[in-house]
Amino acid sequence: MGKTYARIDGRLRTFIEQQPMFFTATAPLTGDGTVNLSPKGLKGSFVVLDEERVAYLDFAGSTAETVAHLRENGRITLMWCAFQGPPNIVRVHGKGEPVFRDDPRFPELLAHFPDIDPALHGLRAIIVVTAGLIRDSCGYGVPFMSYDEDRDLHGRRFAREDDASLSAYFAKKEHIAQSIDGLPGLPLPLPPRHLLSPPPRPAPTAPGADVVNRPPAGGR
Repeated sequence: MGKTYARIDGRLRTFIEQQPMFFTATAPLTGDGTVNLSPKGLKGSFVVLDEERVAYLDFAGSTAETVAHLRENGRITLMWCAFQGPPNIVRVHGKGEPVFRDDPRFPELLAHFPDIDPALHGLRAIIVVTAGLIRDSCGYGVPFMSYDEDRDLHGRRFAREDDASLSAYFAKKEHIAQSIDGLPGLPLPLPPRHLLSPPPRPAPTAPGADVVNRPPAGGR
């Protein structure tokens, strides 16, 4: 039987972080709009921020349906399946927000992803999801499948793009600046790539260093 959780922690968090891929589902508000379902992978591109929030990197692609739907209404469901080990499915239903490269919060959020080089993948935004409902289910119908390794094709394709060429690539795509249903999608042109560098971590201060570096009394 399915169980509802109050937070993302313990065994639940461990399961989510161990999965090599997950799925996202979004939809526009209009009743006849296009429902979008996307697979997400690439090691290091997903993190649990705290007991209520998760985040993942939104990389270059041929559409921007998730971004467009989140900009309109924020509704999103994330799903993880156990393809190995005990059967399990976890869904996080919540509110999502695309944080773009020119957002003041972007550098701090990007620092949560130290195990992947975002410049290789044409990073467009960071999607932050705040959980409203967290549930699991049995997953008895999910088959066993083995994970070998990530494909390197995405990084090889987009590592050669700079800001101008990546923006030009997106501009040529029919459903980047707007969704299939005409909703505003990814804002173009992209902000400068230097924003992809996370803020440097402060160097540890040796004991007593603050005393050595402190100016003399009355100094300026």
